[in-house]
Amino acid sequence: MPHHDYTRLGRSPSRVPAVKRHGLVREPAVLGLHALDTAEAGMFFLSEDDCILAEDEDYSDFSLPPVQGLILAAGCSGQVNHVLLGHLALAAAQWLHATVDFDGVLGYTPGDQAEEAADLARARALVATLPGTVREVSYDTGGGDRWFRHVGDLQFLRAWLQHPDFRLVK
Repeated sequence: MPHHDYTRLGRSPSRVPAVKRHGLVREPAVLGLHALDTAEAGMFFLSEDDCILAEDEDYSDFSLPPVQGLILAAGCSGQVNHVLLGHLALAAAQWLHATVDFDGVLGYTPGDQAEEAADLARARALVATLPGTVREVSYDTGGGDRWFRHVGDLQFLRAWLQHPDFRLVK
């Protein structure tokens, strides 16, 4: 089964197309990526997100929480796919006037439980250094535990795309 990197786009109801598409990025220059070698790029997917808003998600930090979502995903991992997916998300979010739900904690890699608090503090510090707005949306993980994922605006995504540690959540 292929691994997918996901980016969810939160949107307003007036721009909700019925979509289920997949394809390749044939010309990355359209996304402003003139020097990107896409020989190792995989397939990308776009579909409606039927899980937004889930009852257990906390969007209380948003003046207007999303009412519909799209899932934009890469069918393969690897840096070129992260870069293309990030720029596709940026283009889609600009066109749709949407926020980007990164579907995880940026700059955080789950690992040793003993190091989790320090790793999470580093991830939050990293995100705080970037311009734009990013929020933490908490959700139920089962058994009474909660976790969160980052949701950011266009300015934040632009800055994150330029950061040396840029990577999307797997």
